[in-house]
Amino acid sequence: MAKHVTIDGNGAVSHVAYAFSDVAAIYPITPSSTMAEYVDEWSAKGRKNLFGQTVHVAEMQSEAGAAGAVHGSLAAGALTSTFTASQGLLLMIPNMYKIAGELLPSVFHVSARSLAAHALSIFGDHADVMACRQTGFALLASGSVQEAQDMALVAHLATLKASIPFLHFFDGFRTSHEIQKIEEIEYEEMAKLVDWDAVKAFRDRALNPEHPHQAGTAQNPDVYFQNREAPNKYYLAVPGIVEKVMEQVGELTGRHYSLFNYEGPEDAEDVIILMGSGTEAVEETITALNKREGTKYGVLKVHLFRPFSAEHFLKALPASVKHVAVLDRTKEPGSLGEPLYQDVCTVLREQGREDIMVVGGRYGLGSKEFTPTMIKAVFDNLHAKEPKNHFTVGINDDLTHTSLELGARLNAAPEGTVSCKFYGLGSDGTVGANKNSIKIIGDHTDLYAQGYFAYDSKKSGGLTVSHLRFGKKPIKSTYQIDFADFIACHNPAYVTAYDMVDSLKEGGVFLLNSPWTAEEMDSRLPAHMKQQLARKKARFYNIDAIKLAAEVKMGTRINTIMQAAFFKLAQVIPYEDADRYMKEYAKKTYGRKGDAVVKKNWDAIDIAISGLKEIPVPERWANATEGAEAPKVEATEYFDKVVRPILGQEGDKLPVSAFSPDGTVPTGTTKYEKRGIAVNVPEWQIDNCIQCNQCSLVCPHAVIRPYLIKEGTEKPETFATKKALGKEFAGYEFRIQVSPLDCTGCGNCAEVCPSKEKALVMKPLDGQVAAQEANAEFAAKLPEFKGEVNKNTIKGSQFLKPLFEFSGACAGCGETPYVKLVTQLFGDRMIIANATGCSSIYGGSSPTVPYTTNDEGHGPAWANSLFEDNAEFGFGMNLAYNQRRAKMAEVVEKLIAVEYATAEIKEAGKAWLESGNNADASKAASAKLVAACEEGIVEGCTCDACTLAREVLAGKDVLIKKSIWIF
Repeated sequence: MAKHVTIDGNGAVSHVAYAFSDVAAIYPITPSSTMAEYVDEWSAKGRKNLFGQTVHVAEMQSEAGAAGAVHGSLAAGALTSTFTASQGLLLMIPNMYKIAGELLPSVFHVSARSLAAHALSIFGDHADVMACRQTGFALLASGSVQEAQDMALVAHLATLKASIPFLHFFDGFRTSHEIQKIEEIEYEEMAKLVDWDAVKAFRDRALNPEHPHQAGTAQNPDVYFQNREAPNKYYLAVPGIVEKVMEQVGELTGRHYSLFNYEGPEDAEDVIILMGSGTEAVEETITALNKREGTKYGVLKVHLFRPFSAEHFLKALPASVKHVAVLDRTKEPGSLGEPLYQDVCTVLREQGREDIMVVGGRYGLGSKEFTPTMIKAVFDNLHAKEPKNHFTVGINDDLTHTSLELGARLNAAPEGTVSCKFYGLGSDGTVGANKNSIKIIGDHTDLYAQGYFAYDSKKSGGLTVSHLRFGKKPIKSTYQIDFADFIACHNPAYVTAYDMVDSLKEGGVFLLNSPWTAEEMDSRLPAHMKQQLARKKARFYNIDAIKLAAEVKMGTRINTIMQAAFFKLAQVIPYEDADRYMKEYAKKTYGRKGDAVVKKNWDAIDIAISGLKEIPVPERWANATEGAEAPKVEATEYFDKVVRPILGQEGDKLPVSAFSPDGTVPTGTTKYEKRGIAVNVPEWQIDNCIQCNQCSLVCPHAVIRPYLIKEGTEKPETFATKKALGKEFAGYEFRIQVSPLDCTGCGNCAEVCPSKEKALVMKPLDGQVAAQEANAEFAAKLPEFKGEVNKNTIKGSQFLKPLFEFSGACAGCGETPYVKLVTQLFGDRMIIANATGCSSIYGGSSPTVPYTTNDEGHGPAWANSLFEDNAEFGFGMNLAYNQRRAKMAEVVEKLIAVEYATAEIKEAGKAWLESGNNADASKAASAKLVAACEEGIVEGCTCDACTLAREVLAGKDVLIKKSIWIF
């Protein structure tokens, strides 16, 4: 009997990879990291592979290092695997050529991901895999969690028989992190399929001084070409080997695969060809359309992409086909067509099938959604009077007009599927609770279960949207939920930030976590939300989970309470069963932390239902025109037109023309977000404050700042100040000001305050917004303090404006206070070479930028190259500026040598040459030189002095010494 497990795609693949590996050489990169983590964990626990050993795991210094280790391990006779994605995979390419050239059987498992081009994207498409087509690796694609396990097994079995290394890939995040209930293949069953003679043959030809040979020689023109053609027969054999292995796996599992799997009517005339997770969505859509509308649509799923077998392709494609749309999840700028499209065109042309009309298109780059609505648009395009070729779907290309128009939103999910969405706050436990819910239902019922979790780019304080589906039929909806039976909002700040109930079905359930009463909902909810709740006849419930969590001593962790509320309202399974299962999982999850922690979670489950309150939805809400609104912030045109829609989860609607072709964006945009995500924020106790500024120093988000205001300055009545301490601040008033809507509520400031009576007390956000937001706006518009401060002290440094503010870092982050401090000290002349990682996400994550400018418009210039090259990246920046400033020094030397140059130019030029490499001195000298040149130029004059002075002004942005920060 098959064993069912509820697991994500990475876990399913790792289960197989561990079985077939003697060695795993790893280096983590999102979204492949958990594959290596699974293998590492199992190794640490002593799990045995098919060879009766614990896998030896070696974490290397980079992906390039991991590939080198794989190559060496294979050459020495150990079956070796690795796991990677994106630029990490590209760093492995040099060794991939070697591994393939030496016919070393191996499998690289790749959670296919976008490549960093104009910007970094950690999300999924096939750009990385397509860059490996020439390496000599066989490329095998999976489209679902179940397929990912099964194809991983096919890859490991086939590589042994073929001696050709395999790259097994599946869509990053969409498959790698999707949770599904699958049938797990036991190791004992896998072992029956292994070609043990092939294993022995591989080990026998390893490098060994007992029977030595030499590999990897240098060859001259006389023989290199011939030797390159020598392994042709191995590649010709691969399709047959893979087909045979797929038959064996099918006999074992009952799940039958081919190199190309066709789904749909045998007499279909319209077929979509693609690979990866999109195949599942297309199959679901054609099933629905063929049933409802009588169409004859089909889908051809590509599994073995390299070597591409024309014979198997034509055998799988129905003879009746007249129109084909080939979809690629990658973009190759400048090509005649994307990779799969070109292969299909080549095969059909070579086989004389010019009667089939072929169009190609791009979809789903960077995990862009690929929905039934889009799939129908692709079929509609096939029947257009002039079908569009080289199209895009899912975006609005208003520049080169490649995009297909979408029709009405299509629901293709099988009848009986229950779809649930949860809007949570990063770190509030929502995602973890939902993963448990999937496992509870998957492990204890016959229902199929699917979970997918979408995150924004903020760290622990960001938005998370969990998408859960349950049903009696296999779930092939490889896209986010757009028709929901149940929607939960776990943070009340979201009601004005996102259009959460747009996807709610008529009669669906909306659950809100808030402290508001039924009477308050009328003013607290925005008009558009009230309209939709009424028009959709929604059942509306509220729960004050924060209050309930406090009662059972859970702090602000509301996940268990909200999980219980979900099970009660959604009724996917009887609540009595859910209650028992939740408590079992709580004990399993938190048991190691002690009985007291387990009891708190049990208490949270028990108290949750008592807190559920149904909120009547008045009929008048259907026509509501008034209600709560998001905070009004005066922002830039760029923020309003580009950033604001993205923040509101409406980025899919932005056209191509909204973006800079080179991916650059303005800085200083986080100040317009006003997320309002904190539960409690600090309130300044003016009488207790000793003006030490330690609170400002430790604030990770620069939301609490000291201000010096000249005595007599007009200010709001509520903007209380006290006399500034210190003779250097004579004539100034002092105030600590908090920006409540930017605060994450970590409480670091209150904890560090050294006053005997605390000068900062944490208070509920609502009251502080009402009392302090206007003061925060006033303080933000105050001029920067230009007096002398001792920058070498905590107090003095904090009067300098932070040029890093309101980032997406985790609440209480210990790293960002240092980043903020560095920008206060050096930010106006700073260039940052930022390595990809946590700092690049909180520092450079679309759509907002926390690095900002001072009153003069100066501030950090930030750029990111890759993870492993930031030192070299920054070094190159330094080389460039050294060279450019050396050139400027030559110009200035020539200028001051001109006899008739003005005395001011000569004096200022000499001063700059003497102090140009002194940070602070170069600022003053540069200002004087610029002023002297501007004053000394005679309009229309082309003398040497004026010409050189103009050259100085043209390059004046290099005059001040730059601070290159490698971070």
